[in-house]
Amino acid sequence: MKAVIYRKTGPASEVLETVDIDKPQPKPGEVLVRIRASGVNPTDTKTRAGIFPIQGEWSRILPHHDGAGVIEEVGEGVSQGRLGQRVWLYATHWGGADGTAAEYAVTAETQAVPLPDNVSFEEAATFGVPLLTAYHAVTMDGSVEGRTILVQGGAGAVGAYAIQIALAKGATVIATVSSDDKARAAAQNGAHHVINYKREDVVARVHEITDGTGVDHIIEVNLGANATSLPRLLRNGGFVAAYGSEAFTGDFPMVEAVVQQMRMAFFIVFMLRPDVLDRTIADVSGMLAARTIRARIHACYSPDQIAEAHDAVDTKSTIGNVVVRF
Repeated sequence: MKAVIYRKTGPASEVLETVDIDKPQPKPGEVLVRIRASGVNPTDTKTRAGIFPIQGEWSRILPHHDGAGVIEEVGEGVSQGRLGQRVWLYATHWGGADGTAAEYAVTAETQAVPLPDNVSFEEAATFGVPLLTAYHAVTMDGSVEGRTILVQGGAGAVGAYAIQIALAKGATVIATVSSDDKARAAAQNGAHHVINYKREDVVARVHEITDGTGVDHIIEVNLGANATSLPRLLRNGGFVAAYGSEAFTGDFPMVEAVVQQMRMAFFIVFMLRPDVLDRTIADVSGMLAARTIRARIHACYSPDQIAEAHDAVDTKSTIGNVVVRF
């Protein structure tokens, strides 16, 4: 089968290669999926670049956590009724060397989620890590109905889904972005208010929007850059869901955070408890079937254009998800 691999970390154009390898076989509890589309996330490109550590020792890595396709074979213990089922995959690459950047992928049957007929494979390949991260970031502190949520990076892969989920859950949504194009994208996803942090004072605008009270809940993509402003953005006792960060650029405002009684939780979607993932996937599946959540695709690439796909994800001006068709 055709697959994309890398044998060492580095720039996409230097380390990614398209090769022919043996088709994998499902073990007990697993399914073999004919991949139609493979999603490319920052997690994938940063691992390939050597920024994120690789778990274990491997002679080669077949990248990408997320994808979509059709189940062609099932392992022992998996119902034959799953044969031919359209599915989307998540966290396929976590803890191993083989992801979805290939014509076929094997994964645990629990990580192959039934895909509604009205959702394309290309869209479905963008779910996985971004959608599950967004859902948990929105809901991990309980109901958000009637609350005001600030989504940092509202045009990003996680941010775009977080806006839609928070809106569906009854929240007022404020999004921060870095350009006019991203502002339009965040507004199209349903954000009630959009702040361009390159041109506007985010704290001042949030207090203007909330009549000086601050927001109830922040979804934070870059804790290192934004930590100093968090206590001033939150109402007293407010909550921060932090799922990402670049290098820390300042001191943490401990005194302000204590006085503001700021609460913060960190998480990574790969390590969520099974019962949390089950509830998340059940709710998300209903929202997808109802088309409450929609993907925005920046571009689709072929396997031979894999380096371009990775570069597109690493370009901060890219709006929408990047997909590789197989």
